Amino acid sequence: MKLFSYGDGSPITAFATVPGRSALTLIRCSGKGTHELAAKIFSLPEKLTQADGNTVIHGWIVAHNECVDDVLVSVFRAPKSYTGEDSLDISCHGGNAAGQAVMTALRAVGFRDALPGEFTFRAFMNGKLDLTRAESVMELVSARTDKARGNAVNRLSGVLEKEISAIKKKLVEVLSGAEIFLDYSDDEISASVEEIAGRLPGEKLAREALARLQKLAQSWRLERIYQEGILAVIAGRPNSGKSSLFNLLLKEERSIVTEIPGTTRDWIEAWVSIGGIPVRLADTAGLRDSSDLVEKIGVERSRNLLETADIVLYLIDGEAGITNEDTLLIDSLAIPHIVIWNKTDIAPAPDEVLAVSAKTGEGIAELLESIQTAIAVNAENADSAVSASLGTERQKNLVDTAVTALQEALNLAEKGEPLDLVSPLLREAVNALGEITGEVSTADILEEMFSKFCVGK
Repeated sequence: MKLFSYGDGSPITAFATVPGRSALTLIRCSGKGTHELAAKIFSLPEKLTQADGNTVIHGWIVAHNECVDDVLVSVFRAPKSYTGEDSLDISCHGGNAAGQAVMTALRAVGFRDALPGEFTFRAFMNGKLDLTRAESVMELVSARTDKARGNAVNRLSGVLEKEISAIKKKLVEVLSGAEIFLDYSDDEISASVEEIAGRLPGEKLAREALARLQKLAQSWRLERIYQEGILAVIAGRPNSGKSSLFNLLLKEERSIVTEIPGTTRDWIEAWVSIGGIPVRLADTAGLRDSSDLVEKIGVERSRNLLETADIVLYLIDGEAGITNEDTLLIDSLAIPHIVIWNKTDIAPAPDEVLAVSAKTGEGIAELLESIQTAIAVNAENADSAVSASLGTERQKNLVDTAVTALQEALNLAEKGEPLDLVSPLLREAVNALGEITGEVSTADILEEMFSKFCVGK
């Protein structure tokens, strides 16, 4: 079996949409000779090979003298294409059969199946995208909320790349200044230069760069929440209204609601967006001791789920009030939690407790705001919408590397250590930033990164 690599330059093809019951299926092709190969199975071959870039042609895919599908072909010519190569997008009819038949015809004339992320890999290699923009493509595809989408679009437009480049420019200036001093021989250094040789030239620039890098590093915590979401578990004693609150937040009837305690025997979950944050909301079995074997298993599973939660929404049954059992359960929670007094429409809550009515919707707006506050995003929301933020763990690790190296360099400079100890640390920070954008990279790192992309991107 022949193994292909990301850098072989051969013509590739892949579904850009998931085959299935739909109006259209999109197939992407790219690489050297793309137009000529596709023309072999197109009903108007000369029209295709002579078509200008950024034009659309209507015709038929033909194989073995039989029409396969009626298609539209979008023509792109290098370098004005997504990959920077000659490319085609074939819009054929939806469904599995039409798309698969077109793919079979493309393979027969010399196209191979694209590797995961290979189109974006080629865009990077051909200078169409830096690595931060390339990674943002998959972030955009994977975005669960509009907020996550907006942040990914920011990075795709180059906001992060520009910030990294600006910081790197400062550090290069500092590094150049340090290395100039190192290039002098002892008899060439004047007395005035000798006085500052133990210090770091451009120290102010280095500290400005450090502050900006630390701000970027802090952005990852919030960005990770927007991308991966959090687990919010609704917990409480039986009949406190957990399932009613779950359904209200989802705006659909997912959990069975009755007045019989113990109706929910196991936990169920669904995704919901709260303030732009993807939240995996879980409705659990009522927490109580039970002789019913099925309910007992459900309660045990609910307790296990609480240990993995990012936040717990603990419901108090307003009719019953806060019991000793409630107090013990709340005190045992070692993670962020919100105590909620439910059924406020029939049982007024104490002033210090957040009051809601899962039946009428009263207090739900305040609850949503409290959830956002509990995961510490409110204060960061406005800033993250307009400033650069990190989008992947790879980027975070490299920024951390740069921060550590720069902090050590500044500490050594403060102690008056020689610049030949400081300079390599500055270079380490510069190289780490270059790796974020792809200026410094290796084939192994690139293949590992792009292999996590979906096929067709």
